[in-house]
Amino acid sequence: MKKCKRITKLVVLLMMVLLSAGFAFAGDLDVFKGEKQGLKISGGTAHIPVMEEAAKRIMSFNPDIQITIAGGGSGAGIKQVGEGLVNIGNSGRKATDEEIAKYGLVTHMWAIDGVSAVVSPKNKVKSLTKEQLQNIYSGKITQWKDLGGEDRAINMYTRDETSGTREVFWEKGLNKGDISGKANVVASNGAMKSAVANDPYAVGYMSVGYLDESVAPVTLEGVIPSIATVKSGEYKVSRGLYSNTKGEATGIVKKFIDYLSSAEGKKIVVEKGFIPAE
Repeated sequence: MKKCKRITKLVVLLMMVLLSAGFAFAGDLDVFKGEKQGLKISGGTAHIPVMEEAAKRIMSFNPDIQITIAGGGSGAGIKQVGEGLVNIGNSGRKATDEEIAKYGLVTHMWAIDGVSAVVSPKNKVKSLTKEQLQNIYSGKITQWKDLGGEDRAINMYTRDETSGTREVFWEKGLNKGDISGKANVVASNGAMKSAVANDPYAVGYMSVGYLDESVAPVTLEGVIPSIATVKSGEYKVSRGLYSNTKGEATGIVKKFIDYLSSAEGKKIVVEKGFIPAE
């Protein structure tokens, strides 16, 4: 009998904890009650997992809200929100002073991310210096054997010039060094992961938040790219994740951006492999 009572108390306590957590999250969504407006979002591809999860929860809470999410890269997000084609334009870099002035943008940073060089898990070379990485991307080093790997050519992958991921990698990983015109160009973090995962002689780069067992992060100057090393500041190739609006955010746009920094929003950010901004 005593054992049954103890079990009953534990069940009640557990239910209270779960309910209190549910109420807390429901409270974060309460601001969307009664909303019937749609929301269009585009831009940086690193943002998409967080955007999709946030949108799913909001639309489940209030089915009258319709949120559409597209990629296209940071440059596209900034341009499209500036031209009024979308409500929120995401970017993996801060908008330039010229872009802010041209479009009247207001930037909202809600997460911090790192950008990691990646290779196939089958590749023996999983540690590089910055100089070696720069020499790979400039085309000075073309063979894996020169880095302790197999006697095979290095297949380089990069992003297009509007990509925020590319800009951060170029600026902080390559110290603004050259990227060879022979590099294969892919359209998104997801496409980069797929390309490198399926090419044992590839090297590319992608958001730390996208890393999984299908690719191997490259230790750079002795530091392994990870959420922990980005958060500590030990891994330097990092950036903010931004949502940009044309003018100050209002209405459902403001509610969505504020939600990303709420208790539930921060939980989503962490679950998707990023660090919530303070």
